[in-house]
Amino acid sequence: MKYLSILFFFTSTFVSAQTNFSNYPIYQGNDLGLTYSPEKSIFKVWSPLAEEMILRFYETSLDGKLLQEIPMSKTVEGIWLAEIAGDNAGKYYTFQAKIANQWNNEVLDPYCKVVGANGKRGMILDLKTTNPTNWNQDKSPKLNTVQDAVIYELHVRDATIAASSGVKNKGKFLGLCETGTKNEAGLSTGIDHIKALGVTHVHLLPIFDFNSVDETAEKLKYNWGYDPLNYNALEGSYSTNPYDGAVRIKEFKTLVKTFHENGLNIVMDVVYNHTHTSNDSYFNQLVPNYYYRQRQDGSFSNASGCGNETASERPMFQKFILESLKYWVQEYHIDGFRFDLMGIHDIETMNLIASELRKIKPNILLYGEGWTAGDSPLPENQRAIKKHASLLDNIAVFSDDIRDGLKGSV
Repeated sequence: MKYLSILFFFTSTFVSAQTNFSNYPIYQGNDLGLTYSPEKSIFKVWSPLAEEMILRFYETSLDGKLLQEIPMSKTVEGIWLAEIAGDNAGKYYTFQAKIANQWNNEVLDPYCKVVGANGKRGMILDLKTTNPTNWNQDKSPKLNTVQDAVIYELHVRDATIAASSGVKNKGKFLGLCETGTKNEAGLSTGIDHIKALGVTHVHLLPIFDFNSVDETAEKLKYNWGYDPLNYNALEGSYSTNPYDGAVRIKEFKTLVKTFHENGLNIVMDVVYNHTHTSNDSYFNQLVPNYYYRQRQDGSFSNASGCGNETASERPMFQKFILESLKYWVQEYHIDGFRFDLMGIHDIETMNLIASELRKIKPNILLYGEGWTAGDSPLPENQRAIKKHASLLDNIAVFSDDIRDGLKGSV
């Protein structure tokens, strides 16, 4: 677990300890979020307790003119639906749910894939327009067995931000695509340096949209990114233009393609174990408390040490994690995942993830931290922790014992 320099404390919405989330409807489809075509845009949001739902269209990703308010219709299995005719590409949107006779905050749905500045509004976009030239021919470098993997952990900003890096797009996705860069001593930097190390995989610290960095600020605040906001969208502070949701996607796909062409696979650091906020998270504003585990008194449990922990064993969150990971592999050609505080997730969910991802990419690399940062309501015998490594389907766990033996305790 990477810890922020500032500790965040959250208040929690109290629910009855007897709340039976197993009675919530389970959506069987695989089309939650936005389905775009030039003919129409279809929005589907799971919010079984909502009494009303409004979809709003905006002109820009922050501020700007409200273009339209559209009441959504409740259908089956807790789904709210809106179908908007015509080509709506380029518009930004939010949702607002009315639950228990109260309008919650304007939010994005968890499945949102394209966001503008600071992840406050989604963007309607044809993802095919973000593909670099010959993207369909992009291939991951060959890995015969996972035992052959040599992994280098990297922070996108840190890798090129130094004044002496010789990189033009310092701290950005594109900065890691620049070749031929050297420092003042004439030594290779950026991707050339990484390639020279002889590694097979580059483990990127969080690149999904996290909450701590104001992407509009002239001087960007520093953070590692372990404070999730939008799991299926990219972080805008690593792009050259955070306001246009298409830019970060085009630039990251360029990074992926460049790495693959240089013999480097990409591992994505994922943090499905908690969200940055609890009450106000996008999940919680649409389906209060469902996505999180609770203590006996109904308050948010906190095995992450960050104010909450997600509930991977609940069907709709298990579904979300699995579909999110499949999306990153299929849309962005990701080659592996490192699971932050994997011990918070249940064994069944992790094994389902392994089974489904290997159908897409047989040699995908899967590993995680086999522990929690605190106690959890999830029974220990169900946790994906080190002592249960033999129960995991070829999912590796970090050994902090070996690390401490080699270099001393943290």
